[in-house]
Amino acid sequence: MNKTITPKIDAIDRQWYLVDAENQTLGRLASKIASVLRGKNKPNFTPHLDTGDFVVVVNAEKIQISGKKSQQKLYRRHSGRPGGMKVETFNSLQERIPERIVEKAVKGMLPHNSLGRQLFRKLKVYKGADHPHAAQEPKLLNLDTNGLI
Repeated sequence: MNKTITPKIDAIDRQWYLVDAENQTLGRLASKIASVLRGKNKPNFTPHLDTGDFVVVVNAEKIQISGKKSQQKLYRRHSGRPGGMKVETFNSLQERIPERIVEKAVKGMLPHNSLGRQLFRKLKVYKGADHPHAAQEPKLLNLDTNGLI
């Protein structure tokens, strides 16, 4: 019988990837980003460990969605107080904080536990084409329709 190999935490090689969200579909982009954050594109993927990479997303304000979602898709948040629910459409949130749209889409595709929260910290989303992670030398991640990289 073969043994399952668990990679050592020190031996995990973390890369930095840059993703341009311009003219990308929100859900398809988010699922591919979540897969890279989780480490599913690596041969040493382990479900209970953080084996993934860092992802920097730029041009978050230029994300695309299909159909009438721009008027019908709602984003809800709650202050925790009675009557504290705020509801916002896709268009108004895109004008106000376009980064949050990509963040919420990716966060919903990660595990809903402490591992998911740890993975989410490796996602960096920015409004324009500039980002402060040039020192990490992120590689451009090509998210074509057939698969990753």
